[in-house]
Amino acid sequence: PGNATAPPAAYPHPFRTCIVLGHMLGEDGQKMSKSKRNYKEPGAIFDTLGADALRWFFLAAQPPWTTIRYSERAIRESVPEFLLRLWNVYSFFVIYANLDGFDPASLLDAPGSLNHADLGTARGWRPVPQRSELDRWMLAEVSATASGVVERMDAFDHFGAAGLISSLVDALSNWFVRRSRDRFWAQGRADSPQSNPEKLDAYWTLYETLLAVARLSAPFVPFVTETIWQNLAVGPFGSAVPESVHLTDFPTGVATLLDDDLVRRMTLVRDVASLGRAARASEKLKVRQPLAKVEVILADASAEDAAWLAAHGELVCDELNVKQFEICRDPDRYITRSILPDLKKLGPRLGKLLPQARDMLAKADAQTILAALAREGRFELVLPGGTATVERDDVIVRTTARAGWAAAEGPRAVVVIAAELTPELVAEGLAREVIHTVQTARKSLDLEFADHIELAFETSSTELHAALERHRDWIAGETLADSLCFGAGPAGATVESIDVDGHPLAIHILPRRRSGVAP
Repeated sequence: PGNATAPPAAYPHPFRTCIVLGHMLGEDGQKMSKSKRNYKEPGAIFDTLGADALRWFFLAAQPPWTTIRYSERAIRESVPEFLLRLWNVYSFFVIYANLDGFDPASLLDAPGSLNHADLGTARGWRPVPQRSELDRWMLAEVSATASGVVERMDAFDHFGAAGLISSLVDALSNWFVRRSRDRFWAQGRADSPQSNPEKLDAYWTLYETLLAVARLSAPFVPFVTETIWQNLAVGPFGSAVPESVHLTDFPTGVATLLDDDLVRRMTLVRDVASLGRAARASEKLKVRQPLAKVEVILADASAEDAAWLAAHGELVCDELNVKQFEICRDPDRYITRSILPDLKKLGPRLGKLLPQARDMLAKADAQTILAALAREGRFELVLPGGTATVERDDVIVRTTARAGWAAAEGPRAVVVIAAELTPELVAEGLAREVIHTVQTARKSLDLEFADHIELAFETSSTELHAALERHRDWIAGETLADSLCFGAGPAGATVESIDVDGHPLAIHILPRRRSGVAP
């Protein structure tokens, strides 16, 4: 009674954060409903694509507060983009680690939780600053991603976190592993501290990265990550490590491994390589066809980043199969730009002035407008009917390569590739196509990486014959051919008839005997 006039206490919310989920729609576009039966039993997806594929679709395909339209096709298409890519990297590691005898348990006595500090006590482990730039970049990417994922998950943004993990796996597969293959394929084993240090570095870096990716991805794809953990951690170390990936500490990143400058610059060189491949594709130039030159026009890179890219020109040339790399200071030599209005944005603002603005943009000097937009963020158009202010987002910039060149543009650079082919470049391209065919045939014959062969070519094309003769030694070296001749091949050889850019060719391959036994 004495407290009857006191104000009632505010009832606290039973939660700190609330996420409102969007509707789940069936493939027919209508809300899923038992009465409409416009859904499939989850077991059907589990049995065909797996539970991880369904989980990844829900967690990584769109923000949770948006309406989700269920699509079995989208689930299937998401598998190669992440799950299959991760599994392929894991399989690559397992295959070559077994071949080279890399066993972390034989080099590490106290595995702990297999985090960075624990791995640092292994024999044959080199401190990260002593490793190659590629290793330092990869581990910097892992730590940066771990920090970003924690930040996003703490904000209940699993969509953003999944995007970071997917980008990390893409970088791991399409850059680190691909650029490191020569180290994995180098002579010697990786089973002792006295092994090739560069080779051991590659194995330790990939091992640590796979363990970190398994931990980061575990809440999203629990089954495939558990398989990876069981084979890479529990298999070698047994009860000395956590028995499940789901019982390990979630990675938060290692501050000493972070290197923002290296990550930014490696992203730039990766972007340049990607744009170069896009430029090739625009002119239907095969990747195996060598080209004369690539020019890179940087948008806003610092002098230090530009110098770093120039120092890595050989890497860009290797990625794009070109002979020469330059950073272009005079883009007008290779490209032209035109500016078009974004009608959806300018239309409501300009109204009747829009046709005048469109004509003015078409006649104006594109470089002058772009320079003003870059400097001030806007450009004043003086029109017969008045003045219009155009901002960067109000226009569409189109880049066109001049004759003899192919171009592709991104936010940070324009990459221009020489599209003209000389007879010497064409001949080398033909030789590369033949090398690729022979290497594929070696795989179909189940030959081991170091197995040698005898090789013979038959062709009625004088151009192809001249190209193969010109690059004879290179072809033999790349395919491990102890002998290479023209005409009928040795008895018992496997014959494959192909067409090489319109030139007929019969390839005769005979595996050499190994240790007295045919391979």
